[in-house]
Amino acid sequence: MYLPSSSLFLGVLLMSAPGLLLTDFTSNSSDLGWYVVNDNVMGGRSEGEFTQARGELSFTGRTNTNGGGFSSIRTKPMQLDLSSHAGIQLRIRGDGRRYTWRLTTDARWRGRRISYWADFETRDGAWSTVNIPFNSFVPRYRGHELDGPALDPRRSQAWD
Repeated sequence: MYLPSSSLFLGVLLMSAPGLLLTDFTSNSSDLGWYVVNDNVMGGRSEGEFTQARGELSFTGRTNTNGGGFSSIRTKPMQLDLSSHAGIQLRIRGDGRRYTWRLTTDARWRGRRISYWADFETRDGAWSTVNIPFNSFVPRYRGHELDGPALDPRRSQAWD
């Protein structure tokens, strides 16, 4: 069974005063090296893709819930010290669904690399600004919530 296609348009800014613009998806901003990762890396059949045009990144995905489970886009690894910022700010036009922003660092749990997840809601067809404070990111390993360690913004490496 496939869930209906989802769509998300976004711009990325770090929350601070003044904010640090990571990208606005124009030719004048940084290329963060976005790429697609779907559940087919583990035998699933979900689909996803993105385009960049007119200062927007557009993500579209179709999640297969029968033997699958996710469709995502990610950036190439970056070494960023974000300790002088409070979180991530997104300018988005969504489809009314909930999405997850994920950060990785070099943090480990039982010797395995973990990631940090924060969910955010979108409004169907409407542009909105979403603030995701760093303290709202939850440590996870393969989707399972962990008790720690807490996100250390000095060690952020990738976004998705």
